[in-house]
Amino acid sequence: QVQLVESGGGLVQPGGSLRLSCAASGSIFRINAMGWYRRAPGKQRELVATITRGGSTNYADSVKGRFTISRDNARNTVYLQMNSLKPEDTAVYYCNADIWGSTTGRNFWGQGTQVTVSS
Repeated sequence: QVQLVESGGGLVQPGGSLRLSCAASGSIFRINAMGWYRRAPGKQRELVATITRGGSTNYADSVKGRFTISRDNARNTVYLQMNSLKPEDTAVYYCNADIWGSTTGRNFWGQGTQVTVSS
C-alpha cells in the first residue's frame, strides 16, 4: 500500500520560512513527477510547484522566487522550501506523486499539512 506523508507545516509570521517534506512509502518501483498543491479557505486547490524525476521544475507565478521544490529520489521524498511567506500563502498544502509499482501506476495524494502565515 503506497502512502504519501507530509510534514513541516505550522504557524509562521509574515516574512518567515518553512520547509515541507513529503515521503512516499510502500511498494514503489518508480516515482515520476512529484508536486505540491494548496487549498486556501474558500478557494479551489491550486498548483504550487512540480518537479520531474530528472529535476525539471515548474512554479505558480505567485510563488516564483520565494519557494523552491526539490526531491531526493533515493529517499522517495519531495521538499518545498518556502521563504518570504505572506498571509496569502495560508492554506492546506498537499503532496502529489505519480507512482509506479511493479505493473501499474497511478496518481497519489497526501493527507495535507496546514500552513498558517500570521502575525
